[in-house]
Amino acid sequence: MKLTISVIKADIGSVGGHTKPSARMMAAVEGEVAKAIDNGLLIDGFVRHTGDDIAIIMTHTRGEGSSEVHQFAWKTFLAATAVAKTSGLYGAGQDLLVDAPSGNVRGAGPAVAELSFDHSLAGARPAESFMVFAADKCGPGAYNLPLYLAFADPMYCAGLMLPPMIKGFRFHIIDMDNTAGDSVIELDAPADGYHIAALLRDNERFGIDRIVSKTYGEVAVAVSAQRLHSIAGKYTGKDDPVAVVRNQGIFAAPEEIISPFAKAHFVGGDARGSHVMPLMPVPLNTPVTGMYCLPIVSCVGFSIDRDGKFSESYTDFFDNLAWDEVRQRAQRKAIEMRSQGWSGAAMLPYSELEYGGFRDTVSGLLKRFRLREEPKPQAAE
Repeated sequence: MKLTISVIKADIGSVGGHTKPSARMMAAVEGEVAKAIDNGLLIDGFVRHTGDDIAIIMTHTRGEGSSEVHQFAWKTFLAATAVAKTSGLYGAGQDLLVDAPSGNVRGAGPAVAELSFDHSLAGARPAESFMVFAADKCGPGAYNLPLYLAFADPMYCAGLMLPPMIKGFRFHIIDMDNTAGDSVIELDAPADGYHIAALLRDNERFGIDRIVSKTYGEVAVAVSAQRLHSIAGKYTGKDDPVAVVRNQGIFAAPEEIISPFAKAHFVGGDARGSHVMPLMPVPLNTPVTGMYCLPIVSCVGFSIDRDGKFSESYTDFFDNLAWDEVRQRAQRKAIEMRSQGWSGAAMLPYSELEYGGFRDTVSGLLKRFRLREEPKPQAAE
């Protein structure tokens, strides 16, 4: 069976500011997912939120970019948006950037990550397990560093030295500033490791689109690498990416994938999408209520049975005492960075600031600059 995992996520309204979706919004999405399973559109589905973003995790046999699956997600988000509007919630429908997308919704606002594979529970994958990362209040390249470390650095993934992975992985990297279409380069780790790093250091322009096993040709990772401002023509919020990551066996183990997140590395995002702040790992369904509106990321894991259904329970990878220390570190890093306020590296450059008003302010001031008239040198007597 050719199985597809699709994750589609959107910010469509939240309570008391950009904090979390309401219980009625979540119930509306869960109800639509249950109906889609009953009518055979989906094999299985799971709904959760990270901050104010609702993610729908689905398995089905309709392939990547399926108009049926994508239109289902879009209409489901519209239904939850209607609930948000009747409740007067903040940012109702914020990520739904077009009136009625035709076909799939990639490029219409929601974050989309999908991958497909032959699902037989035999051969190289006698058991199928995967993880879904969902981030809020951060830019599209938030996973660049941790995924590079997990799939290209044996200091973090010792499994790279074992026969199933020693040939390395192929990184598909997308230039997110190209609005004419998906502009992608394919580079191999470890051979092209330095070239990969040279691109991925720029989280705002270059992002991992997918990662593929060089030994087996199997897709390991899919990321929603796209820019909302490139879609809308203006800044509409940060891009809040999702990622699907298959694990174990021929891929990195869960602990090798999540350990780089212990860095609480700095990313663009935070309040007004305008600051550089640490990414804090949090449990599922965590609202954004802490100081400074830290960028946050959650991670949920599933196993899949022979029919493509999720295991009867799931694993919340960041809901563990081990991550409390990381969250404390993230807070300490955040306090130090935000103490610098608007100065220098503490804020994103003007080209990346979420609110156009910052640029308007500076543009207005630039018009007032004048060349200084230098005094003419006096002739020597």
